[in-house]
Amino acid sequence: MTINWDEAYASRAGRMGASEIRELLKILEQPDVISFAGGIPDPNLFPVEAFQQGFARALGKPAEAKRALQYSVSEGAIELREWIAGYMKRMGVDCTPANILITCGSQQALEFLGRLFIGPNDPVLVTWPTYLGALQAFNAYEPDYARLDPRANTEIPGPGDGTPAQFAYVVPDFANPTGETLTLAERKRVLATAAAANAVVIEDGAYSALRYDGEEQPALIAIDSEAEGGIENSRVIYCGTFSKTLSPGLRVGWIVAAEPLIDKLVLVKQASDLHSATLNQMALTYVAETMFDAQVALVRQAYRTRRDAMLASLERHMPAGFKWSKPEGGMFVWMEGPKGLDARKLLDRAVMHDRVAFVPGQAFFADGSGAETMRLSFSLAEPAVIEEGVQRLARAIAAM
Repeated sequence: MTINWDEAYASRAGRMGASEIRELLKILEQPDVISFAGGIPDPNLFPVEAFQQGFARALGKPAEAKRALQYSVSEGAIELREWIAGYMKRMGVDCTPANILITCGSQQALEFLGRLFIGPNDPVLVTWPTYLGALQAFNAYEPDYARLDPRANTEIPGPGDGTPAQFAYVVPDFANPTGETLTLAERKRVLATAAAANAVVIEDGAYSALRYDGEEQPALIAIDSEAEGGIENSRVIYCGTFSKTLSPGLRVGWIVAAEPLIDKLVLVKQASDLHSATLNQMALTYVAETMFDAQVALVRQAYRTRRDAMLASLERHMPAGFKWSKPEGGMFVWMEGPKGLDARKLLDRAVMHDRVAFVPGQAFFADGSGAETMRLSFSLAEPAVIEEGVQRLARAIAAM
C-alpha cells in the first residue's frame, strides 16, 4: 500500500509554506530579468581576500586545524563570542560570552525562539507587515498573531486575561520589509507593551549596521538593560547576524540574552545541530577582528548610493496613486499602490512582459492582507540598472 504523506504529517505541517522570496530567487538565474526581489548582499562587496586569510589561519597550524575540523561546544567559539560581546558593548549592552549563543544565521535563532516560546494558539505580537522569515519560523508552532503597533497603544492579552502573549517580535532598524526605523519613543512603547503583558521582546537586529543617514537609535536591549539594571534583568532577546555585513554564505548569527535563557537555548541547539561550523566561526572571527568597521563603511557607501538611485527613479517614473518609504538604511523600499491593485498579478505581468521582479507585499502580513503592497530591494543593482528596472516596473503598472 502506497503511503499518503499528507496524512502522515503532524497537523502543524499544514502551516508550513514555501517562501515567496526564496522561490523568486530562481528568477535571478535568468540574466535578462532585473530583480528587486531578494534582499541579497552584493557579492562584489564581499571581503574575499580577508576570508581567504581567515580560513588559511584557521587551518594553517595543526592544533588549530584539528580544532576547526572537530566537534565543538554548542555555545559557539569563545573568541567569536568575545568579539560579539565587545561589539554589543559598543551598542550600550554590557554582556559577556555567557550571554551569547552562536546560531546558523539569525533565521535559526528565530526558529529556536519560536520552538521555545510558542504553543498552539499562543498569542504572538508582530507588526503589520513583518519579516516573512519570522512568520515562517513561528508558523509551525501554531501561534495566533496579534497586531503590534509601535505608534499606538496595543491591547494584548496579559496576566489574568486568558492566554498571555508569549513575545513581541520587532525589527526596529530599517525593517524588512518596510525599511522603517522606530523612534526612541516607539521603542519605549514596544517595551512598555511587552512589560504590561509580562511578555518577552525579540529584537531582530539584522540591518542595524546599515545606517546611511539620520540619527542612530539605541537598541531595545540597551534601553531595557539600562532601565532594569543589567542584561540579566532584561526581557529583550537580541538576534544579530553577519549576513548583511560580512557574508551570508557562512550562516553565522547570534543571540544575546540573559544567561538562564541562553542556557535553555543551548539545549535547543544541541538537539538541533549540536553546534555551528567551527571552521566558519574561526575564519569569521579573523575577518571581524581585522576589518569589520572598514567593511561596514564600504557596504554603507555602496548601498546608500543605490538607495538614493531607487528613490530618485521612483520619483521620476511612478504614476499617481503610488507612495513609498524613504528608508534611512537597510536594503528595502516599501511601496503601496492604490486600492484594488493586485501586486501578485502585477508581478506576473512584470516578469513575463517587462522582465523585472519584486516581492508582492501580501506575504509579509500575518492575516494575508496588503494585496496592493510590494517590497523593492536596491542592494544588488547598480544605479543604472535600478533606473532601467524602475522604468520597466512603471511600464508594467501602466499596462495593468
